[in-house]
This record gives sequence, structure tokens and C-alpha cells, in this order.
Amino acid sequence: MVSSARAPDDVGDLYRDHALGLIRLAMLMVGDGPTAEDVVQDAFLGLHDKWRSLRDPAAGLAYLRSAVLNRCRSVLRRRAVAGRFRQPYQPPAWSAEDSAIDGQERLAVLGAIARLSRRQREVLALRFYCDLPEQEIAGILKISRGTVSATTSRALAALARLLEDVR
Repeated sequence: MVSSARAPDDVGDLYRDHALGLIRLAMLMVGDGPTAEDVVQDAFLGLHDKWRSLRDPAAGLAYLRSAVLNRCRSVLRRRAVAGRFRQPYQPPAWSAEDSAIDGQERLAVLGAIARLSRRQREVLALRFYCDLPEQEIAGILKISRGTVSATTSRALAALARLLEDVR
């Protein structure tokens, strides 16, 4: 460890002695390891660029701590801004008819499908999107053909109920 009594000889000394602690600090702030490592690496690069102009090399650690916290704040700000402007997923329109469907109706249908169970979504996608017969769906999902038929029926009934609630 570098004692507080002597100044580090170079950025490498600071890195060896304090990088892990700074990464831990950044992890507390940003919540994930890869981003924390990037933040600390950027701080060390900034210090390396300014090393020769530092009046007191002993202030290098204080500079690093401040730089890490500032970079963490920037990461968190970027995440917050990105979260405010994130658009809901809009599936691509494959035909002119798809493009003509009102956006609100499409969102309501997608929202209703998302509320179905995983198996119901899978069966409906394989049946109506992939246009597969019940026997093939049964083989893919490793269930009986009767289960495919019953699941399809229940899923369509559930969709109808969910979409009635929207209207």
C-alpha cells in the first residue's frame, strides 16, 4: 500500500494500490461490475493525461475518487435519460394491411397476449403466426395434440376477455 506520507511515483502505483477499492466504490454507485470497471479505467486514463501537470502527486488518489464519483453520476444520468425516452417495442409492419391497423388496437392486442401464460403464447404463436398444424405444435412443445387444442381454445377465450376489458 502507498502510505499517505509519500507521494506515488506514477499512475501505476496508484492503480496497483487503489484500483480494486475504486471499482468497489463504483459498483456501489452504478450497480454492475463491467460499468464500474469502465468508470475506474476512464478515471485512471484521465489522471494519466494530467499526471505531469499535477502540482502534488499525493493528490492523485483524491483526484481519482472525485473522477470516479463524477463518472458514476454521468452513467446514472444517462441511464435515467434513456429510461425516459425508451419507446415501447413496435413490431415491424409486414404488409399494408398491418400498417393500416390502428396503433392503439395493436398495442392492446400485444398487451393482452403478454398477459397470457407462456404456454398459451407459445401455442398461439406456433398456430397462428407460424401456421403450424396441431400435431406439429404438439411435437415441438412435447405435449399431446389434445393439450394443444385445449390450450388454443383457452388462450383465444382469455384474449377475448382481456380485449373486452380494453374496449
